[in-house]
Amino acid sequence: MTSSPLRIGLLCLALFLLVGAATSSRTAANLVEDQAIKVEYLEIVTPMVDETCDTLAKAHGVTFGKPIPQLGNARTAVLSDGGRIAVRAPLRANEEPVVRPYVLVDDIEAAVQTAVDAGATVAIPPLEIPGQGTFAIYLLGGIDHGLWQN
Repeated sequence: MTSSPLRIGLLCLALFLLVGAATSSRTAANLVEDQAIKVEYLEIVTPMVDETCDTLAKAHGVTFGKPIPQLGNARTAVLSDGGRIAVRAPLRANEEPVVRPYVLVDDIEAAVQTAVDAGATVAIPPLEIPGQGTFAIYLLGGIDHGLWQN
């Protein structure tokens, strides 16, 4: 049986590969550019920060920086489309490992309201991180969803 940290690492790697495949396979026939969904910030919460960063760096040729205090001491790397992937440790004892994509939006308040109208629960309302952007988190269907506005 695979250990829990290994399963988490494999899940993170799979999601990273899926995001990369989805962004590289866009065609004019199936996607109108102004309707594209862009993952601006892909957050991986894991107790194995260094191991996850090292694995992603080796597999994808990215470089992770030093921890950024404003982002919960996440180490980040720039993605080919200008977004970022971030890896951080849990911020509290009961925070579970998670992979949370933050989708870029023009109007975060309206996007949050759309999620609420669909039955979502707001976990974190829009909150500005100085020098980084504004984010929000909502829960829908048992999944954490993130929104990001620059």
